[in-house]
Amino acid sequence: MSNTVISLPTGKLPAELLAQLISTLPIDDPALFLGPGVGEDAAIIEFGEVSSQQDGTDTLLAAKSDPITFATDEIGFYAVNVCANDLAVCGARPRFYLATVLLPEGTTEADVRGICAQLGAACRALDIVVAGGHTEVTAAVNQVVVAGTLLGEVARGKVVRTGGCRPGDAVLLVGSAAVEGTSIIAREKREALLGQGWSVRQLDEAANYLYEPGISVLKPALAAAEAELVTAMHDPTEGGVATGLWELADASGCGLEVELSAVAVTPLTAAACAAFGLDPLGTIASGGLLATAAEEDAAELMALWREMGRQGQVIGRVLPKEEGVYGVRDGRRVVLPRFDADEIVKLWEE
Repeated sequence: MSNTVISLPTGKLPAELLAQLISTLPIDDPALFLGPGVGEDAAIIEFGEVSSQQDGTDTLLAAKSDPITFATDEIGFYAVNVCANDLAVCGARPRFYLATVLLPEGTTEADVRGICAQLGAACRALDIVVAGGHTEVTAAVNQVVVAGTLLGEVARGKVVRTGGCRPGDAVLLVGSAAVEGTSIIAREKREALLGQGWSVRQLDEAANYLYEPGISVLKPALAAAEAELVTAMHDPTEGGVATGLWELADASGCGLEVELSAVAVTPLTAAACAAFGLDPLGTIASGGLLATAAEEDAAELMALWREMGRQGQVIGRVLPKEEGVYGVRDGRRVVLPRFDADEIVKLWEE
């Protein structure tokens, strides 16, 4: 019998291991409308009559928790928006936020005030109330970690699952790959990029990807859910758009064909990733929205997004599971990579 110890890579747990772990947990309860699963973005919980609105609409509780561990600059903004994205892709409107803020030794009062100001501003911008949380200075961390929990509400008939797509559906992407990653690279590696010949203007533009085009997909996701034009949505984060597509396939039990040239990558993103040998398809991707829709609804869905000033494009189609998950490049079938460790971790490996 082997006693080999297997160390896990930085980032999300491998999907197979995560699925095994979830299967050992107590998740069988009739009140759990949508529970944990590989690729699912949030939990949906029903509380019976407590959740019924005055107009008779049966409203369910949506809940999400997520830590910010890669970004250190503007961490409060990241923490709120990534949780809000995960609720929005389920069709849920975010309402109440709780933050656990872990601070390394040496943190100053000014540091804490800055993080609190970021959290407050981000919540106000999305009409979210801060309902509680916890803060402490601890030797257990060597940089600030914000782990947020966000609660929201969604009408029973408007719930969207990552696992809702069906063979024949079109696969769509709003925005482009590695929006969040572009901002992180520019913020965390500014001096290195200046040394490579980047201009201050380029760096400022890349850093501002946090806000423009922005990492929030709340508005296009909620609009798509409200219009009932999507069969599934997913917020690709760690592991990038490529891993997000695999998570769609895992959650739905379907296959996928993805036209890789259709996945938008801006020139600035391509340059930022190339500077450190990162693949944009595997770089942290908040700011992109993955969705599936019946083929006959895809044009209407893209028109809805255009009216909001957001560009969506068809990047593939959903297949029966037995046909597999793969990419297409220049008319040829190629491997669609899966990144259990996000490419962004390479920034700190040196």
